Amino acid sequence: MTDTQLPLLEVRDIRKVFVDRDFQTPVLKGIDFTLQRGEMVAMLGPSGSGKSTLLSILGTLMRPTSGSFRMLGRELTTLAEKELSDFRNQQIGFIFQYHHLLPDFTALENVMFPHAGRLWRETRAGRERATMLLERVGLKDRMNYRATRLSGGQKQRVAIARALMNQPALVLADEPTGNLDRENADQAFALMTEIQRETGTTFLLSTHDRELAERCERRIYIQGGVVATTPANRMPLRVIAGDLPAVIDRTSGSPPSDGSRQRA
Repeated sequence: MTDTQLPLLEVRDIRKVFVDRDFQTPVLKGIDFTLQRGEMVAMLGPSGSGKSTLLSILGTLMRPTSGSFRMLGRELTTLAEKELSDFRNQQIGFIFQYHHLLPDFTALENVMFPHAGRLWRETRAGRERATMLLERVGLKDRMNYRATRLSGGQKQRVAIARALMNQPALVLADEPTGNLDRENADQAFALMTEIQRETGTTFLLSTHDRELAERCERRIYIQGGVVATTPANRMPLRVIAGDLPAVIDRTSGSPPSDGSRQRA
């Protein structure tokens, strides 16, 4: 099997336990799934189910307690921090609910940041790509505006452009439309979908937005730190804010009791 035939991402039995003095809080209890190249996948589940924790692990911002995941054929859980940082910068883009733009930077500088880095090693190619991306998201005329002068929808479009700056294979989006009104949310999602189709970039989105989830190619449901065993495309979307007690894989771990402490 060639590299291009391999799945983009293979997640195997990922577990995460947070330890605080005498307390141990299991958040992820054995996550297994695969992402193919060029997919647009929604990840759903109630608050506290572990979605954000899982995205942090897949983005190499947090180490799992156990388990493994491979991206582009590389086992990431065994990489040293420097290797992990280089891989993240080259292959993974991030979009957050609250954009996290640098307020004193212009839109162009914010998009360039993943390329220029903290020491700001600007290149002509980097500036040209950032300009092209801002044009692609409809903000070329705002590229010299500071982030504080942009509207909420414009800031999120800058964040989408920034996530694509280094031409990543995977974009992880944590509630990317959660802070936007319906019109701006639809525009942001339409933009991500168009870019996904144009570039073949894989998108994994954590969301509570029913309409957005229905428009993704595939859905993964998580509750209590495990993946539902029912095929995601057959799942009713009412589970986004509800419970899945009948379809949780109990062999991977049960949802925590009401008295447990959770973090996600």
